[in-house]
Amino acid sequence: MVSKKTLLLAALFLLVACPMFAQAPGTSGIAPGEIKFLGGMIGLGIAGGLCGIGQGKAVAGAAEAIARNPGAAGGIRFALILGLVFIETLTIYALAIVLKG
Repeated sequence: MVSKKTLLLAALFLLVACPMFAQAPGTSGIAPGEIKFLGGMIGLGIAGGLCGIGQGKAVAGAAEAIARNPGAAGGIRFALILGLVFIETLTIYALAIVLKG
């Protein structure tokens, strides 16, 4: 028996593919700038997802370090916030590149 999730996914793909058949005959329907923008958005999605994973690992490591040594919480918190700023800056740079592109 096909699960509900599989049927929902198939319906979603069909709905997304419908506009493809609405283009004018003889044209591709996609301008060269749109392909570049699409590639940038995919790159931004990858960068954002990996930055989220990195932030999760950083927070988990900091929480574990503070739990092991509560006396060093101030220094660990500072290093955590600095690291999170650097990680988030990567996503902001990726967004700026996509919007400029």
